[in-house]
Amino acid sequence: MDIMREVEKSIMPVKRTLDFEIGDTVRVHYRIVEGNRERIQIFEGIVIALDNKGLSKTFTVRKLSFDVGVERIFPLYSTRIAKIEVVRKGKRRRAKLYYLRERKGKSAKLRERSRKVRANTLTEEDVPGGDAGGSADESAAKSDQQNET
Repeated sequence: MDIMREVEKSIMPVKRTLDFEIGDTVRVHYRIVEGNRERIQIFEGIVIALDNKGLSKTFTVRKLSFDVGVERIFPLYSTRIAKIEVVRKGKRRRAKLYYLRERKGKSAKLRERSRKVRANTLTEEDVPGGDAGGSADESAAKSDQQNET
């Protein structure tokens, strides 16, 4: 099995990391060759599936175009993909989002994943004016006294 991975790494055409997950809205910049001209077409939609098959790893992107669902399967290591931008992170609970195919309107959208915010602990250096406001214990005691009266 390790031999297969080493061979795939040696013949991999593009070094690309998977910076997105299922449920994310991505913008795929795809090169299209028309005759002797080349242009870049942007396909923006929700990633509904990832197929992890080594070198032939693919991802499926779904978008609504004039109220018609359009899905496109992109090979991750394709040389025709110029870049992949993550527009927003989606909150999901499943590995495949095929249920979005039957949904329309607002129910076909995913909630945005919120970023974890650590508890804000202020130190004396963070407070403008230094020690002018007093410590946190003193201010808490003052507010308790005001609430009692």
